[in-house]
Amino acid sequence: MELADELQINGEGEGEEMDREPSAEASRREPHLYRNHFGGMVRKKAYIFDGHGEFYNKEWDLTEGRGNEFCWYHVELPKGNQKLSQSAEHLIGVLCPPLKLQDILSLVSNGPFCGHVDGALVFRVNSPGPPASDFTFRIAARITEHSVITVSLGRVPRLGFSPVGESLLSEIPRVESPSYVRGEQKERSGIVIREHVLEFLLTMNHSEEADNPVPKSVSNLVVHIIDTHVDHLQDVVTKLEIELDSVELEMDKGGFALKKQMLDDRRFPKMHLNLQRLLQVIAHGEQVFPRVKEKCSSKHWFSSEDVNSLEELTGRLRRLKDNVGFIANRVTAIQAGLDSWQAEQINKKLYYLSFLSIVFLPLSIITGVFGMNVGGVPWTGQNDPTLKNGFRNVMLLCIVMLLLALLCFSFPALYTRIVTWQRRRVLRRSWSLNRKSFLSRTHGIGVQERRGYLRL
Repeated sequence: MELADELQINGEGEGEEMDREPSAEASRREPHLYRNHFGGMVRKKAYIFDGHGEFYNKEWDLTEGRGNEFCWYHVELPKGNQKLSQSAEHLIGVLCPPLKLQDILSLVSNGPFCGHVDGALVFRVNSPGPPASDFTFRIAARITEHSVITVSLGRVPRLGFSPVGESLLSEIPRVESPSYVRGEQKERSGIVIREHVLEFLLTMNHSEEADNPVPKSVSNLVVHIIDTHVDHLQDVVTKLEIELDSVELEMDKGGFALKKQMLDDRRFPKMHLNLQRLLQVIAHGEQVFPRVKEKCSSKHWFSSEDVNSLEELTGRLRRLKDNVGFIANRVTAIQAGLDSWQAEQINKKLYYLSFLSIVFLPLSIITGVFGMNVGGVPWTGQNDPTLKNGFRNVMLLCIVMLLLALLCFSFPALYTRIVTWQRRRVLRRSWSLNRKSFLSRTHGIGVQERRGYLRL
């Protein structure tokens, strides 16, 4: 396998994994029947399964299978700044006919849904966020006994199928640098795995498309679709954890500039918002998938093993929700640490400003006193007897104003002390009266006991 094939799982190659050519056997059986069509920016895939573990690419005709055969048609909507009505127009162009408008609306609308539409089981988990966001997920399916139609926003990893033997994970890897044995340079046999490819593979919690087990029934296919959706969510959560770990490491090593840049970019508030969107998608899945299991359990073509698999996927979603909650708590803690650091920086600046004000306050007082335009200012040579009391009068006025200001600042404390003293005085007086009353009553009881009876 060439290096170009290896890089298909990263970057632009990710969107082309589902476009691989059919195997030789598939080509012999149905030559030149399948070809990718792009209605605008919409990508379409079509498969037919024989019910015995084999699949073949087929043309886009939206027909159902016969006997044990069943078909799968997948529409991949582009991720971009487009309205919901534009997505509906894309689906109308590729699914109508035979689908009706109510089928299109049930697949493309926002929010969770699970129910029967025109005799087919339809479910969707569509988050209402902006389509261009990496945290906006939309997956919808229309299920009948012999066909499945799915719609997704962007590419869902591992959703499609590829011929066996094209998996990168089944190859023997080697590093880019050659090995040295006894001073001789020898090249290892195998596929060169570059560093960025390894970083991408480490974020995956699943195998490649070539390693997907081929479904033998519609129920297997439905479980596969939901499983890939949960895996996609798990991949995003794993990337968030890795990103958060690297950010924490940078913050430990970084200084003033890095922390200030993070605050200016509002990195953690944005991350917290993305986590809330992710939690919304998971909550939609928790609402929809149990209802899918309930409705599919009554179908004769849906196996009990796949019903149990749907229950396990719902449990995975619950655990994933807890994990996202833990990540949100970590983001909140990091943001609180940055806010505390910012408050410390502000306090330091205020401290320096206060120190400067303390230094210049005496100078401003001196310049203010000796810069007054009155007579009698000392050390200025103003000896006019008619103006000698001007300075004294101004200083007395300043002292009076200072006393008034001090009285205003100390009035709350004086008022509190006066109120407390009055309360203590009232309590002491009340305690004294109660004590006298108690003593008088006990004295009367003693006299009555000596008389032979007790008055109640």
